[in-house]
Amino acid sequence: MSNTRSTSDSQDSQQSSRKPHTSRKSQASQESQASQGSRLKPMEVLREARAQLAELTGMTAESVSSFEQTEEGWALEVEVLELERVPDTMSLMASYQVELDAEGQLTGYRRVRRYERGRADARGSR
Repeated sequence: MSNTRSTSDSQDSQQSSRKPHTSRKSQASQESQASQGSRLKPMEVLREARAQLAELTGMTAESVSSFEQTEEGWALEVEVLELERVPDTMSLMASYQVELDAEGQLTGYRRVRRYERGRADARGSR
């Protein structure tokens, strides 16, 4: 009997020592898939940038006029309503350069120009 018992104990210990090994494999596989799947899609980046900029500045992002992926993450130019006026064509707008890291977290922003909504850029400039 004691021999049978030791055999079943041995089998239990072998099975339990195998389980962590397979779970390590599946965990590594899941982490690999997560890192591949964690790459943000462009629309997710746009939403994150607008939401984070609005939270930091308290102003509503109206549109994104420039968007590109960089070595560090993402770079966008976002148009923001700074001062609402009547008529709407006289409202004061601003363009903000926004930078995000590869995970979509805002790392910096700055205002690059201000203009009235109804005004077009002068010929030859941006």
